[in-house]
Amino acid sequence: MTHILVDTTNMFFRAKHVVRGDDLDTKVGMAMHIMFTSVNKVWRDFAGSHVVFCFEGRSWRKDEYEPYKRNRQEKRDALTAKEQKEEEYFFEKFGEFQTFLSEKTNCSVLQNKDCEADDMIARWIQLHPEDKHVIVSSDSDFYQLISDNVDIYNGITDTTITNEGYYDGKGKSIIDKKTGQPKEAPNPRWLLFEKCMRGDTSDNIFSAYPGVRTKGTKNKVGLLEAFDDRNKQGYNWNNLMLQRWTDHNGEEHKVIDDYERNKKLIDLKEQPDWVKTGMDATITETVQRDKISQVGIHFMKFCGKYNLDRVGQQVQDHALYLNAGYN
Repeated sequence: MTHILVDTTNMFFRAKHVVRGDDLDTKVGMAMHIMFTSVNKVWRDFAGSHVVFCFEGRSWRKDEYEPYKRNRQEKRDALTAKEQKEEEYFFEKFGEFQTFLSEKTNCSVLQNKDCEADDMIARWIQLHPEDKHVIVSSDSDFYQLISDNVDIYNGITDTTITNEGYYDGKGKSIIDKKTGQPKEAPNPRWLLFEKCMRGDTSDNIFSAYPGVRTKGTKNKVGLLEAFDDRNKQGYNWNNLMLQRWTDHNGEEHKVIDDYERNKKLIDLKEQPDWVKTGMDATITETVQRDKISQVGIHFMKFCGKYNLDRVGQQVQDHALYLNAGYN
């Protein structure tokens, strides 16, 4: 089985920036076009079996860590009246898109009130360890999940990232401009460790050790040395993790404490048990729903409503994955 796991909000709202200008209907149409064509491409290229669209809920992390994503609300509050109107319009159309997927297709549509789409995608993978998974997203947070059976497809840049490297839309290796060689595959464990140490500005997660060097010096251990010592947890690990620092409010921090806090927030396999239980219930309920009939006809009507002419010309191709229920 090959599951196509779509980070739906990420893809939809990133796609709107592809179109320049003020015509909102054109931007919405392009967002839906990119969404459908990306899923269709992955379905064909990876011989997909079932598509899972994942949506956002209110994150449990906000109760664990008060600053979590607080910066995003501040950005929304700073929007102009015109920008707010555009945002509201997009969310309205996004809701209609979600309703179509839920009520008129046999794809799995996952949304849990306490979880982000990232959580649902990671949990689905954990519950299907023997299957192949392709994540459709432009979010680098998913790099930590890359493995022998997990790849990522970025529909905005038409790039596939695997544990062997980066590939363009034609399956050719992407060349690193600095080295002139094929771009090396990301190291999921290192990327996760580095983000837990440095924090994540986009999610307003503070660094566990501000200013820490990637590579150490004669007198100071860096991230690379601590990472290499993470299993034995010898001198380099403890030398870094037991350091203390003081923030601008005069509060003292111990690196290991802030690292563990960040790991709980960032590591997509570290959700609390009650969160995992809730996600499992959501997944079970979703995959057991009754099958929808006449999916192709529903899709034709949806394309007509949003003037998706090019997508509508390939109804049979898109109907294959829209009609493929969970087995």
